Amino acid sequence: MAWVPAESAVEELMPRLLPVEPCDLTEGFDPSVPPRTPQEYLRRVQIEAAQCPDVVVAQIDPKKLKRKQSVNISSVNKHRNHWKSQQLDSNVTMIGFPPLLSIVSRMNQATVTSVLEYLSNWFGERDFTPELGRWFYALLACLEKPLLPEAHSLIRQLARRCSEVRLLVGSKDDERVPALNLLICLVSRYFDQRDLADEPS
Repeated sequence: MAWVPAESAVEELMPRLLPVEPCDLTEGFDPSVPPRTPQEYLRRVQIEAAQCPDVVVAQIDPKKLKRKQSVNISSVNKHRNHWKSQQLDSNVTMIGFPPLLSIVSRMNQATVTSVLEYLSNWFGERDFTPELGRWFYALLACLEKPLLPEAHSLIRQLARRCSEVRLLVGSKDDERVPALNLLICLVSRYFDQRDLADEPS
């Protein structure tokens, strides 16, 4: 590869819009005085541009960054697969905790979307349970319209997964069917995803 002079490399990143040659001005040119002619203005711009560094690097203080974190990621995420693989003891009757109003009502839309994404991914790998259905219902009830693009994609993914699971259920009397129907109905009717709605029989 041929050697490129530094000036040409800078021009490649910031090309000149107008071909301007160095201005021939009289000896009395003073850059501190406002320009009186177009040539003086162009000469002043050339002088200012020559004084600017080619590359500017911001000095960031890591301590300030730590104080102003916009996203807090739990260390649990590092070991998510380990926690998923753990089996509950046979004497445990309740999985997790219910979506209490005191919990979900305090979530902002970004948190609701994050929890919905996490549970949707979980649902993609696991079977449907009543506890999971309660959480989905509570989170859908907390979603505000108009939806964020991420939430829009997530609820469509959820409705498709509910349809898949419902097809695999052997009996219409299964307790999961009404819950799956409700979630599909909420996504398709309330959130206006009509293409995912069940056809009226």
